[in-house]
Amino acid sequence: MKIHPLITDTETLAAFCARLAAADYVAVDTEFMRENTYWADLCLIQLASPDEAAAVDPKASGLDLAPMLDLLVEADVLKIFHAGGQDIEIIHNMTGKTPSPVFDTQVAAMALGMGEQVSYINLVASFTGANLDKGARFTDWARRPLDKRQLDYAIGDVTHLIELFPKLLGRLKKTGRGDWLDEEMARLTTPENYVNDPWTAWQRIRLPSRKAEALGRLKALAAWRELEAQRRDLPRGRIVKDETLADLAAHPPGDQEALGRVRGLSKTWTTNDMGARLMEALEAAVPLPESEMPERDAGKPRLGSDSVLVADLLKLLLKIRCKEADVAPKLIGKADHLEALAAGVREGLPLLNGWRYEVFGRDALALVEGRLSFAVQNGKLRMTGID
Repeated sequence: MKIHPLITDTETLAAFCARLAAADYVAVDTEFMRENTYWADLCLIQLASPDEAAAVDPKASGLDLAPMLDLLVEADVLKIFHAGGQDIEIIHNMTGKTPSPVFDTQVAAMALGMGEQVSYINLVASFTGANLDKGARFTDWARRPLDKRQLDYAIGDVTHLIELFPKLLGRLKKTGRGDWLDEEMARLTTPENYVNDPWTAWQRIRLPSRKAEALGRLKALAAWRELEAQRRDLPRGRIVKDETLADLAAHPPGDQEALGRVRGLSKTWTTNDMGARLMEALEAAVPLPESEMPERDAGKPRLGSDSVLVADLLKLLLKIRCKEADVAPKLIGKADHLEALAAGVREGLPLLNGWRYEVFGRDALALVEGRLSFAVQNGKLRMTGID
């Protein structure tokens, strides 16, 4: 495989991406910093086909990334990621679109029973025998110039990904599990998953009160903080912490002067522009409409004491079936789905559809409906059908 020098000009990038667009598949990885920002600070993009690889410097003066972005979101070539959620989020933030089609090697490893969050190092070692040097992983990718060790590390991620993909794909074909990934890949490429809507930000903050007035204030304050964080490109917590927002929503101050007595805010909030904008958001808040009121217990069905025990049995059954099928439990059913099934829910549960139903859902349904029981035979746990 040919490794190109770091790409810093548009002409070279355009020619490179034109060649990649003709490939069967392309490996993609990014290096970014986001500890001190709201938006991820994209510092490097690595791309590879089976024939060539290069890193692209998005911070290079005068570089137009359009050829690369067109490759990622417009071209039909398959894009290969490992745990690509944050990479896809960055691409979505830059284009408003998500890469498609995609293949995520971490999700594929789950379908092959290699664990729920198998590391890239272990996955590469398992399929290729290569031992990766991750020493440069936590370096400052925003600093220029990038040294040879950083670039070698970054390029290695996509060259090994190119080698890994066909081996993973071959294993999936042998096990007949390629179709298992369709739903997960569709979820990864759904643009709505990457939209930061300020007016839904309040749903991530815990507020014990179910009063429409308090929740309306929380919605307004969370939207204000989200917009403030986006505008200033700072982490949300650097603006105001969640617990402080919840306190302000539950016990709103009468005026800006009172902000100085709120835990988590300094005296400067009583006179600065931020404090003034916070008070404007509070004053503009309206009670949360009935249609937006959250369900109790975050929408989860209530579990009685017997249902809790049934949910525990379902978790045990899931472990047994996943061990037999050699697949990661997380790919089949989440804890809240099992609890919903135990509480009587039958609609909208992925584990009752498709391949998940064949591997686990059929037996899970039989268990909660009294048609399946556990038994110990010769020291081993077994399931027994009940007529």
